[in-house]
Amino acid sequence: STQHQGVFTSLQSISLVKLCSGMIEAGKAYITTNKHFVTGVRDLSQQCKKDEMISSFPSLLLQILFDQAQRSVRQQLHNFVKDDVRKFKETKKQFDKVREDMEISLVKNAQAPRHKPHEVEEATGTLTITRKCFRHLALDYVLQINVLQAKKKFEILDAMLSFMHAQYTFFQQGYSLLHELDPYMKKLATELDQLVIDSAVEKREMEHKHALIQQRVSPGDFSYDDSKVEFNVDAPNGVVMEGYLFKRASNAFKTWNRRWFSIQNSQLVYQKKLKDVLTVVVEDLRLCTVKPCEDIERRFCFEVVSPTKSCMLQADSEKLRQAWIQAVQASIASAYRESPDSYYIERLDRTASPSTSSIDSATDSRERSVKGESILQRVQSIPGNDQCCDCGQPDPRWASINLGILLCIECSGIHRSLGVHCSKVRSLTLDSWEPELLKLMCELGNSTMNQIYEAQCEELGLKKPTSGSSRQDKEAWIKVKYVEKKFLKKLPNGETLTENERKPRRWCVKKCQRHNSTTKAPTARRKYRHDAGNASPCEVSEESSGEAEIEQEASDLEDLRELHPGLLIYKAAQARNLPLMAEALANGAEINWVNDEDENKTPLIQAVMGGSLIACEFLLQNGADVNQRDIRGRAPLHHATYLGHTGQVCLFLKRGANQHAVDGDGQDPLSIAVQAANADIVTLLRLARMNEEMREAEGPFGQPGDATYLDIFREFSYMASNNPEKLKRRSLHFSHSCR
Repeated sequence: STQHQGVFTSLQSISLVKLCSGMIEAGKAYITTNKHFVTGVRDLSQQCKKDEMISSFPSLLLQILFDQAQRSVRQQLHNFVKDDVRKFKETKKQFDKVREDMEISLVKNAQAPRHKPHEVEEATGTLTITRKCFRHLALDYVLQINVLQAKKKFEILDAMLSFMHAQYTFFQQGYSLLHELDPYMKKLATELDQLVIDSAVEKREMEHKHALIQQRVSPGDFSYDDSKVEFNVDAPNGVVMEGYLFKRASNAFKTWNRRWFSIQNSQLVYQKKLKDVLTVVVEDLRLCTVKPCEDIERRFCFEVVSPTKSCMLQADSEKLRQAWIQAVQASIASAYRESPDSYYIERLDRTASPSTSSIDSATDSRERSVKGESILQRVQSIPGNDQCCDCGQPDPRWASINLGILLCIECSGIHRSLGVHCSKVRSLTLDSWEPELLKLMCELGNSTMNQIYEAQCEELGLKKPTSGSSRQDKEAWIKVKYVEKKFLKKLPNGETLTENERKPRRWCVKKCQRHNSTTKAPTARRKYRHDAGNASPCEVSEESSGEAEIEQEASDLEDLRELHPGLLIYKAAQARNLPLMAEALANGAEINWVNDEDENKTPLIQAVMGGSLIACEFLLQNGADVNQRDIRGRAPLHHATYLGHTGQVCLFLKRGANQHAVDGDGQDPLSIAVQAANADIVTLLRLARMNEEMREAEGPFGQPGDATYLDIFREFSYMASNNPEKLKRRSLHFSHSCR
């Protein structure tokens, strides 16, 4: 009975601790909720600082001792259960185990056979030992029960007494605090009565004013639009204009959603809710344009067009639409004022004439170097470049550098979607321009290229889209024009003639050149020797341009357009006729076409032979392989080095030419330049090699190029264009010293 009483006591203590824990958790929830309530009262008082009555609320955060009291009760009982009751349980487990062992020993002793004395002796010994252990542990167990019974009386009583003291302290402090609030509550009741009276008076006055206004104003006069229509590009917070607009989604359903739009930090952004993250529609307003849209079913629509996408928006009224359009236009102008073209003008002044060899000096009349003239002004001055090549919108600011045409921002976005293999888009105002690329743009132009790509538009009776046409119409036109090429005037028999079907023919440079009236024939220069055994690069004269000796017989001329497109671009590359090269490419000429009748030379090598840097740049922009070699193992860089064309060497190195490649004579470009005693080319090659070694030493995370290296290459390009005579430094002393 004593054992059962001890176990029952321990179970009651554990149950009491659990109940106390539950009460404490509920108290914690009460305290947390009370804190939230007090916080709300404080927030209300902060929002009503102007109201003396509400702002004078005292702090209602009571110093509640409830949690502390409950913790003390639980902690005391927890210690009692943890130390004494647990020790009692462990002793009980040992007691039960020894008791079971004694019962087993009794059974074995009773089962021992009489005729086996050794088993009887073993069973009797085991029973004696087990019985002694049981009696000893039973005494300890009884002691634990008595100690637990004696301790529980004052432990539980002490805990309950602590709980009563805590409750007494809590309610006593609560009474004291509330008693102090009695004067305040009386004052608050008086003010509340006065507030009710004032509110009733104000209500009567407002009803009287409302009735007077309804008598004086007709119902139709309330239909005015009080929406915000003004904008400020110099707003202190950077927000030029903001408000709700409908936005057409780009999904297949073209759904319209109402969003909160704003113009800020030269960006057009929107958000669904006030606290949502801003979604950027246009990252840089300088790259976009805005125009009203009247060709869709909804009213008050306008479109914001960037090079990569188009966003259709709808305002609530015509007045708001005009305000948004003006705000976007003003923000674009402001963004340009903050980032003017001075950087690009300064860069253009440093490289006013594109890098080229002295042979290109005949076309300098087309390259004006007027100080302060921007890149945009220079390129737009080319015939046809004052408007977009594809839709006719005035003042185009984007270019397709491989086609040599100018585009508006919407058409540039369509061109960009065609892929770089078809059109490479660049900004005339925001991107940096290399001098040779700028000269290429000045050599072609919209008029020249439209004569090629729109040659049969009038015959087919097709109507070209205008600046007001929809984006879908423009996109369809551009794809048919540049991808499907349905408006081209096909070369006669150009697609059917094969190399075996063509008769041997003689070709005249002058006839090819006369198709380009602005390009004069290069000065005749002596051909460097191709015989590996007798190669002597140093024998090249200073005036030599490296142009191959071409037979000219006027009596055996034929129409160049009858040539195979690959052969046509091959011939036109040497004659520096860019329009003819562009026409050959449009008609399917392979950019890396190989002439197996002329040592497997490519159009790019022929451009080097002709001495034209612009022709080389045009071919490279259209995908020519700068490292493709002829049958003698010579890449374009080898030929340019043999001929001493510094501008071309500089161009090929910038385009990734392999400066370590060895030709059939076992010479790399550096050794060829050293033998030719060309100090400038040797300098360029050594700088390029040094820069390559620096990048390899820095590892995969190094810089793409040394700034000094790039500056020197830029200076060489500038010198090759403006002062080509400085690049003719063929010093015999330098040659001997290098050897």
